[in-house]
Amino acid sequence: MNAPVTGSEPVHDLVGIGFGPSNLALSIAVEEHNAHLAADRRLDALFLERQPRFGWHRGMLIDDATMQVSFLKDLVTLRNPTSDYSFLCFLRERGRLIDFLNQKTLFPLRAEFHEYFEWAAARVAHQVSYGSEVVAVDPVRADDGEVRCFDVTSRDAGGARTTHRARNISVALGLEAHVPPGLSLGERVWHNSALIPRAEELARSGAPVRRAVVLGAGQSAAESVDYLHRTFPDAEVCSVFAKYGYTPADDSPFANRVFDPDAVDVYFSAPSEVKQSLLDYHRSTNYSVVDMDLIESLYATAYREKVAGRERLRFLNVSRIREVSPGAPLDVTVEFLPTGEREVLAADILVLATGYRPRDLGALLGDAAKLCLRDDGDALRVDRDHRVETVPEVTAGIYLQGGTEHTHGLTSTLLSTVAVRAEEIHRSLLDGRKVTAAV
Repeated sequence: MNAPVTGSEPVHDLVGIGFGPSNLALSIAVEEHNAHLAADRRLDALFLERQPRFGWHRGMLIDDATMQVSFLKDLVTLRNPTSDYSFLCFLRERGRLIDFLNQKTLFPLRAEFHEYFEWAAARVAHQVSYGSEVVAVDPVRADDGEVRCFDVTSRDAGGARTTHRARNISVALGLEAHVPPGLSLGERVWHNSALIPRAEELARSGAPVRRAVVLGAGQSAAESVDYLHRTFPDAEVCSVFAKYGYTPADDSPFANRVFDPDAVDVYFSAPSEVKQSLLDYHRSTNYSVVDMDLIESLYATAYREKVAGRERLRFLNVSRIREVSPGAPLDVTVEFLPTGEREVLAADILVLATGYRPRDLGALLGDAAKLCLRDDGDALRVDRDHRVETVPEVTAGIYLQGGTEHTHGLTSTLLSTVAVRAEEIHRSLLDGRKVTAAV
């Protein structure tokens, strides 16, 4: 539906949909911009988040898991190194700055970085409405047919709906868990994104865990294998993947340049065939790869168990799961691909560490999606400032934080450039407001 302009609704400069790290970084950019300005020059921003409080991959906050990006790639430093929203300022406030520096590492614990995100989110909480799930985005047409705003409708936990009008929206829905065809989640079949709460619930229940199976070959799969092996000391843990072995992540200095802000410029302006080549060449920096330290640790554990004569850690390589029969326990059929030989594993747990995929923006944007332009591959056309290209009558802005790997490269779904992307969107919002004011 196309909402009409009535002239009575308050209009936000920006409504953010989702409040993970990307829109959090943008909210801080807005906050710092507004800090020293008169009220009539400030950006009016509101962010809507369906969770009741800030949370980022809570289900995988394993106690000893570390970040895979430098702490300097936090929410602000690459945009504003003097910002007091930085990870270092967080450490200073928590009284851990010197202790952290003494570790001589660039990679903090994942749990600590989540604590940093929570700390930053609390400081901009006045911009956020938690427990607000966006259910509709409707274009607002003026009498001349121009779409200058969108109505963003959200629903709270009680089912009550609220509509906010915005000149621009920033969509940061994150990714959704990918479940392979033929498999479905259940009481004993989990996606790794829910690993910790489901494992803790199972441990509290006192139900025996004799065997756990993990499907996947990436960092999350290896971490899940290690976590289950430690959490259930009497269980056999089987890692199933189609590769011969885990592939080490390429975090070498030259390869890491693919995550530099300048690399986004290079990628964006490249021909489509070059973009695809760059993605193919550098997938080993991010997809289906594992930190070398974890690979070596898992191998050493498996070898120690072989020496001791009690092998709880098994690696079923060059294999796929062909069937899962429900029951207690589950019957998990695993095929060894070179020979076709099949083995049925009686498993108490099956963890699908099978990655994530972009959420369906069309379902969220509804009629607004029909105003967006698409390329020959039916992907959204997105400008360098992360604004979706739209039909000429639309002057309201749709910005994407994520889901732009086809236009902006590998950093689209990663933390590496969230601060820089926030600056680019913030600058675009300001430029758009100047144009509107001039008109």
